[in-house]
Amino acid sequence: MIPFVAFEWGWDWIAFLLSNWSFLEVLEYLGSFSMLVGVIFYFSESGDRIKQRHYQAWQVINTAQGKGGSGGRIDALQELNEDRVPLVGVDVSSAFLQGLKLERANLLRADFSAADLRGSDLKSADFTYADLHSANLRGSDLEGTSFEHASLNEADLVGSDLAGSNLADADLGGADLRQTSLKNIQWQRLKSIKMANIAGVKNAPEGFVEWALKNGAIQAQDNNE
Repeated sequence: MIPFVAFEWGWDWIAFLLSNWSFLEVLEYLGSFSMLVGVIFYFSESGDRIKQRHYQAWQVINTAQGKGGSGGRIDALQELNEDRVPLVGVDVSSAFLQGLKLERANLLRADFSAADLRGSDLKSADFTYADLHSANLRGSDLEGTSFEHASLNEADLVGSDLAGSNLADADLGGADLRQTSLKNIQWQRLKSIKMANIAGVKNAPEGFVEWALKNGAIQAQDNNE
């Protein structure tokens, strides 16, 4: 055991000598200081990182413009909206965006024509002057959404929730509204509802169904009918 004891004793002396060496203490302080500087730089550059992230998200959206499929646009749109970036004029026509979550999004004059938005959460979004013709919005949550002056002609809204939505000057011509919830909708200034299918609409405001049928709406339970 003598060699091992001697080896341990030697290291103990080395540790004792180094513990009294001021240079090592300075190095320790410098290490802590460099960490502090790194933290300061990290937070000071956070704005640039956010801008870079937004730039990359817009690049994904614009590169896939006019193409089918998702192309990463669901994540890009949701990320921008979470950071409260206005999505004014965004063009995602014909895109596959099923399950999209854009609650309270600013989508003024956006183009969602022929987009697949089934089961999406678009509560309180602003689609003023937006183009949603032929969009598939089946089973979507559109509660409190503004469709003022929006084009929803030929849109598929079967089973969606339009409760409290603003449809002033909106075009619902040919839209499929079967089983759609219409509770407290603002409908008095609807631009068109001609050939819209209102069979089985739920919680329709008083006088809406009668007005719609007089203005060209239909009640067909299935596509064949």
